[in-house]
Order: sequence, then C-alpha cells, then structure tokens
Amino acid sequence: MKSDHRKSIRICLAQINAKVGDFKGNLEKIRESLKASRKHQSDIVLFPELALTGYPPEDLLLKEDFISENLKTLKKIAPSTKNVISAIGYPEYHKGKLFNSAAIFANGKLRSSYRKTCLPNYGVFDEKRYFQEGQLPLRFEFNGVICGVTICEDIWDSNGPGKYLASQGGVDILLNLSSSPFYSDKRKIREELIQKRARQYKTTIAYVNLVGGQDELIFDGASLIVDERGKTIVRGKSFEEDLIFFDFEVNLSKRPQRLLSSKNNIKNIKLSLPKRPEKNLLPPAKELAVLEETEEIFKALTLGAQDYFRKNGFKKAVLGLSGGIDSALTAAIAADALGSENVIGILMPSPYSSKGSVKDSLALAKNLGITTHTIEIAPAMKAFQDMLKPFFKKTSPGVAEENLQARIRGNIVMAFSNKFGWLALTTGNKSETSVGYCTLYGDMAGGFALIKDVSKTRVYELSNYYNKLKNRDIIPKATINKAPSAELRPNQKDTDSLPDYDLLDAMLLNYVEKDCGLKDLIALGFPKKEAQRIIKLVNLNEYKRRQGPPGIKITSKSFGKDRRLPITNGFVEGK
Repeated sequence: MKSDHRKSIRICLAQINAKVGDFKGNLEKIRESLKASRKHQSDIVLFPELALTGYPPEDLLLKEDFISENLKTLKKIAPSTKNVISAIGYPEYHKGKLFNSAAIFANGKLRSSYRKTCLPNYGVFDEKRYFQEGQLPLRFEFNGVICGVTICEDIWDSNGPGKYLASQGGVDILLNLSSSPFYSDKRKIREELIQKRARQYKTTIAYVNLVGGQDELIFDGASLIVDERGKTIVRGKSFEEDLIFFDFEVNLSKRPQRLLSSKNNIKNIKLSLPKRPEKNLLPPAKELAVLEETEEIFKALTLGAQDYFRKNGFKKAVLGLSGGIDSALTAAIAADALGSENVIGILMPSPYSSKGSVKDSLALAKNLGITTHTIEIAPAMKAFQDMLKPFFKKTSPGVAEENLQARIRGNIVMAFSNKFGWLALTTGNKSETSVGYCTLYGDMAGGFALIKDVSKTRVYELSNYYNKLKNRDIIPKATINKAPSAELRPNQKDTDSLPDYDLLDAMLLNYVEKDCGLKDLIALGFPKKEAQRIIKLVNLNEYKRRQGPPGIKITSKSFGKDRRLPITNGFVEGK
C-alpha cells in the first residue's frame, strides 16, 4: 500500500498527426486518443500545440470564420474529457486578441486556458504576425501533484515561463505542448535542450510533439519524458502517431512544500477527478530507440510525400525518369510512400540520351514495380528547331536549345498530370537549385519537389541507404556510379559547369545554411574565385527558386520561408 506522502499520476502524451483546417478530422483524432487514454486509466492527456487547428494555420488565423469554427469545435471536445484532465492546443480569442493557447479540460468541463508567453518569429515561424503574448504562467494541482503548463517556444527561451515557475515555488512536473518541425539533427538538439531545462528547473518535463507532414514542414513526434536529472526515461516513436504513457510519482515529504497562491502573477487552479479503481501496472517502457541521421531523413521524406498526397487528395504520382540518381531516388521514395502501383515514370529520351540511361531507368522501374511510358522527344525538338530557325539562324546552338529539351519533357509530364489527375513530382536537388542548374518550366515543372532540400551528396547517401534497407540494388549500381549529367548535349557532365559536388555542397552548407560570407568561406579554406562564383550563382538564381514547387524541409535552412532574400538586389558580397 502506498504511503499518504507518495502521490502518483498517469500521463499520456497523445502524439497525433493533425491536418491544418480539418476540424472534423482533428476532433476525431483527439476523441480517439482520449478514449484510448481512459482505457489505460490516464489522469492527464497532453496534445500538441494547436492540435485542434493543425500547425501552422498561417493566415487562416486572420479569417473570422476559421476562428469561429475552431471555438465551436473546442466545445465539442468537453464530453470526451470525462474522468480525465486534458491540455489541448488551440487558438483562443480573448478580449479582442488572439492567443496561442492550451485549453485545460477536467472531467467534462473547460476549466482554464494557458496563453503562450514566448512567440517565435524566426526561420519558418511567424507567430507574432498572428498572436499576442500571454502574461500569466499557469499551474494546476491534481492529487497533490503540482503541474506547470507551457507551449513549445516557452521551453526554448532560457527566460521563459518555466524559469519563473521554478523560482516561485516550482512544479513537480512541467507539461509542454509542442509543434516542433523536423530538420536533420533537430531531434538531438531538441532533446538536449529539454534535458538542460529539466536540470535548470529541477523538475520532470513531459513534452508532446506533433507528427506528420504539413506542406513543406515535417513534424517528427519523438515526444519525451525527461526526469529532473536531465535523463530521458520515455521516448515516443519518430514519424508515427503514438500514445506514450508514464506513471509520475512524487514523494511529498521529500520535496519542498508548494502552495498554489495567486500572489505571484501565476494562474493557479485545483483540479480533481472522480475516484477510480487502483490502476493496472503499465507494461515495461520501450527501449529508447534513436534513429541514425540518414534513416531520419529518409523517414521524413517518406512521411512528407505520403501526407502531402493524402492530405491534398492525390492518389498517384508521375515523374520523369532520366536514368540519373535524382529521379531514381525520387521514384524510390514515392513508391515507398504511395505504393508502387501509384507511381508512373515517363522516359523521354533525346538524341543525347545514352543507352545506359534508358536501360537504368527501365531496371529501376522493374525493381520498384512501377509503370513506365516511353516517349521519344526528337520529333518535338525538331519542331521547335524548325519554328525558331528563322530567328536563331545567326546564332550558335547553346543553353536555349538545351533548355528546350527540358521544357519539352516538362510539358509531357504535365500533360499526363492534367489528363489523369496525377501529381507531378520534380526531381531537382538542393545543390542544383542553389546555383540555378535547373530549367524553369522544364525540370522545375511540377506540383511537389520531393528532394528540393536534399543536397547532391546526401542524394547519394540516401540512395545507398535505400538499397541497404531493401537488401538489394533497387537503385541500379550503374545509376549510383555514373558521372552526373543532364544529357542535353554530347558528352555533357555536371562538372563542366559546376565544381565537384563534395566541394559545392560544402560551400553551400556554409553560405546558405550557416550564412557565412565570402571572407568566412576563404577563411575556411575554399578557393576565393570558386567561392565568388558560387555566391554569385546562388544570388542570381533567387528568381528561379521563387517559381519552383514546394518541397520537404530537411535542413536547418531551406529555401523559401527559412531563407528570404530579395530578387532585386544590388548588394555584391566581397567587393
């Protein structure tokens, strides 16, 4: 029998995959999670930040009808919270202002709301555009245990509300509702941050994170329980929905007395639930699995493709197969995400296409089990040449003629997309789009850029990982080993126009993702002339990137929301 001094509560982290604006679907997920949590005799259930609307809702938050529907849906949750306490993220309209809030339900009633204090306004985040900052930290007492409530950025800010709660008598456990998007190394950074805060606040932290794809952002889940010593004791699945249960126990006689007082600018409430039978023991905690970096990125890309198609109502994908490694990896990920029966590859050889490229494309398609169609583009090339001959007669063949081939292929892929309702995937990688080694309305034509944020060197890593994962060479070795080429002129190689990808990607990592300048690149050992050339190419091609389709973010700084530079730009670096 437990001592009267020992109090225990069971917490459930409801790691759900919400869709922005899908109030009916999100409500159903919340209800299902609450039902499952009650079966496991949970006392407190945490949902992610803005779980009710999906994250990020962006300018939908400016629409009155959206906020109204959100509040109507919130009221429908109450009956599902009988015999349980739940914290659910939602946009709260209060006294003419909008807040990023956590609704606190207890035993079928909305008891209070916590309003997020620290609003991120960097990278992909624009929360100050929509929300006001909350002013009062919130904590509640249940069964003798004092719980603090925070939302996402609150815990990233070293001076956030958790610090204030810790200084004002503290809490036994700090609850954090989060929607923290993925990029490579983010899970490690996030977990180390939460461990640091647990030690700083001298309290256990229960952290629930959103999972799923939302446009370009991927949320990886990996929800956590970290004890007061900074040790991770429970970890949820990565890139999957999950319910994570944890029994939290506190010995009241061995911790400082904590009184709920309203004198310290803290919102305090007491919550209770009807008495229930003694809880069943939880099964042993799962092993704390941590994914390797390449596996994380592969799962992020797969989930991102899967959710973009599913949430936007697409069933099938179509893409051009060139025999190169970029289209091969894109097709492989799409086949895993959507099922091979839902991926169609179009082979569009020209007079400059090697026999090996066609052979490799067909071998890949056979290995993946995807359908292919082959369309020779030579007749279209001749038609364009004949039409343009009177105007081009005094010029030499060059980039314009090369790009016509890419645009013919783009038109063919888009024709299949329009005719059959298939979503066209582009196959360009980050290295190419960084320096403009791509064709507007050609290989950039499509609805979704699956590997848009994946460097060329990472493309090779992922391709080798994929073959290892499948225990055979699905992506042909010839595709991986051949020198990269656009095959738009005889004997063309990427290195005719670009440095080796190892060098290029190293420069791009520092210039694009780390915001290094020319002097920094030179100090790091990069050749000055090459660095100047690459910087110029990156800056000149902003106009191209603006016109490209959305794609999955997997680095700390992707093009688009993360990196925002003007197209019209008179600043020249390193003059």
